[in-house]
Amino acid sequence: MPTSNFPDFTVQNEGSIFLLHPRTDAARSWIEEHIGEANGSQPYWPNVVIEPRYVGDIVNGITADGLVVC
Repeated sequence: MPTSNFPDFTVQNEGSIFLLHPRTDAARSWIEEHIGEANGSQPYWPNVVIEPRYVGDIVNGITADGLVVC
């Protein structure tokens, strides 16, 4: 369960893509473990570029692991 109101991640909708921004060390560790820099084209690493069809599953995985997404 989260210990603060500060989000671990923020999600930014850019229309044809979403950007997932890690805001904490726990968030950066999560993306290293579950996504990885070599997964597709990640020109903004450690921010992650995501196709809209995958955002829901990724956010569900993040929250299932007890992290906060805003």
